[in-house]
Amino acid sequence: MKELSILDICGVRVGHAQDEQAATGCTVLLFPGLCPTGCDIRGGGPASRETPLTDPRMASQGLNGVLLSGGSAFGLDAAGGVLRYLEERGIGFDVGVTKVPLLCESCVFDLAVGNAHVRPTQEMAYAACLDAERGVLREGNVGVGTGCTVGKLLGASYAMKSGVGSYAVQAGNIQVGAVVAVNALGDVYDIDTGVPLAGLLEEDRNSLRSSELTCYAAIDHPVENAFVGNTTIGCVVTNGKFSKAEMNKLAAMASNGYVRTIRPVNTTADGDSLYAASVGQEPAALDVVGTLAAYVTGKAVNRAVLAAQGAYGLKAACDLADRQ
Repeated sequence: MKELSILDICGVRVGHAQDEQAATGCTVLLFPGLCPTGCDIRGGGPASRETPLTDPRMASQGLNGVLLSGGSAFGLDAAGGVLRYLEERGIGFDVGVTKVPLLCESCVFDLAVGNAHVRPTQEMAYAACLDAERGVLREGNVGVGTGCTVGKLLGASYAMKSGVGSYAVQAGNIQVGAVVAVNALGDVYDIDTGVPLAGLLEEDRNSLRSSELTCYAAIDHPVENAFVGNTTIGCVVTNGKFSKAEMNKLAAMASNGYVRTIRPVNTTADGDSLYAASVGQEPAALDVVGTLAAYVTGKAVNRAVLAAQGAYGLKAACDLADRQ
């Protein structure tokens, strides 16, 4: 199995734009055509736009792209910038008088990190599309990852900075990659070793403690609204040839990458969501690619915290005493 960039997969493009002062941004994935796309939503409070397009019962055969944004539900307006970018280039479903781009969007809750009244705009999303033309893959405190945090069970004082990460591999002729923005309540663990990478800080703010054990200890006195404002969102792409229905199953399998690397995860008040797009024509076994998709998703989660830099008064994984 060979590691590669997600940009190596069938012309997929990834771009970011952000407002660093306000701690918010957006990340766009643009596909090489209208590509069969599924979606798996395990969080109880998703902020999303046009996700019914991924339902196999709907007439649309695929999507032109996916937008991952900050701003909570307010950030959903940003999708208009991607639609404008694609329409200007004649990309979308032909309705005679124009072409209507088919796009889904999901948002993370980052309002409590910077300026709660500044959200990703259509202009920002358009800028992310222009950034995607550069063909440069960036991670960490960029795009949707700008305001991402983890380990928030006891509030901002013991939380850590996270970001957006990406990982892709090739096995035989099959390529699978993921881009994930990690804005989780819980802790992030290495998918290969199980070692904690980032999350709830100890009192000394130089080492980690377990959010799970802390949560269990407070079971009779739960922290009010602790699970609000936590979302991990992302998108998987593969050059394997699959239908929209199959991509929905693949998205569900890929979501296991969240489960293997984030604890707790998929709570009632967060918006954990994952898209999966078939962007190529390679014959492939769904279960094999789905298993591989879970792994690259988990690796992208790991990259999101390892590539992050400390900001907004929050430490990142690279700042912990045992990483220096």
